[in-house]
Amino acid sequence: MDRFRTKKKEKGEKDKIDGKDVEDLHTQMQNLLISDGTPTMSDFEKIETVGTGTFGRVWVVQHRESEKFFALKQMRKKDVVRLRQVEHIANEKDILLSVKHPFIVNMYASFQDTGHLYMLLEYVQGGELFSHLRRVGRFSAAVTRFFAAEITVALDYLHSLDIVYRDLKPENLLIDAEGHVKVTDFGFAKYVPDRTWTLCGTPEYLAPEIIQSKGHGKAVDWWALGILIFEMLAGQPPFYDENPFALYEKILAGQIQFPPHFDSHVKDLVRKLLTFDKTRRLGSLKGGGEDIKKHKFFKGIDWKEIDARKGKRGFVPNVSHEGDTSNFEEYSDEDEDEMAPTTGEDPYGSTFEDF
Repeated sequence: MDRFRTKKKEKGEKDKIDGKDVEDLHTQMQNLLISDGTPTMSDFEKIETVGTGTFGRVWVVQHRESEKFFALKQMRKKDVVRLRQVEHIANEKDILLSVKHPFIVNMYASFQDTGHLYMLLEYVQGGELFSHLRRVGRFSAAVTRFFAAEITVALDYLHSLDIVYRDLKPENLLIDAEGHVKVTDFGFAKYVPDRTWTLCGTPEYLAPEIIQSKGHGKAVDWWALGILIFEMLAGQPPFYDENPFALYEKILAGQIQFPPHFDSHVKDLVRKLLTFDKTRRLGSLKGGGEDIKKHKFFKGIDWKEIDARKGKRGFVPNVSHEGDTSNFEEYSDEDEDEMAPTTGEDPYGSTFEDF
């Protein structure tokens, strides 16, 4: 969804919650939803919008019966069809329902009415990594190393299932109440055992093989990791231009200008991740993601602790309660009527029959 800004915490809010308790409650809620069958909008109360996008909105909602909070992604069917995103939305739903990982947002259910599609997701209260990065300008090496480690583990997990994520960027990384990463927005994710040719992603993060339409696979995610590490440390990506074609030329040229504060280890890692030849790119060799974990940039990282969500975190966001929305931007309700649940004849019933 769109980029967020951080809001101030309101006075009188409760002390920070324990992230594990929230995770346990979400697990209980998933079991409740499964036992009760497919949910409907009448089961939830809309609390606040925490994101907007081309197709609709992301709401924080509260389940009326359990009083637990969730993120509800609501998409207008007409816009999904008009922009030819039916396959991407179907892939997102199927992939999110098939994966379970501590650094990936959990999805609990999908449902629809005559005008909208809904995805019921884990609510991650800490906001986007993007908003935290923009607030401080750039992260320290320690903070960057921690987040990059968790993201590496998440990507390695997806690749083990032959899933290519294809949209890694700060806007698609949420921070939970305990300071851990949660990868979200799987609209471009796809099951790719070999190669695919679809042109998709965020321009600054596109790998050369996507731009050249040569067919791409898992290696594009490792390229994007290199871009992300650079952006976390520098405050901006290594390749940028307002003109998309000029930007693509810069990516294909591969000339990286490192800021003075980058040490030799991070320069080496970024260069190896931003290797033009995907067959020689770190992460794409015989050792896969393990080669990245062994790089000197990650010296001192205990990967067993990372897997267990332990170890020294980058930072812990200011979160006071399960439904806290203070880390997200305030949005207007100008299209709220259009987002109201709909009934009657469904012109797109056959298109989304399996949603």
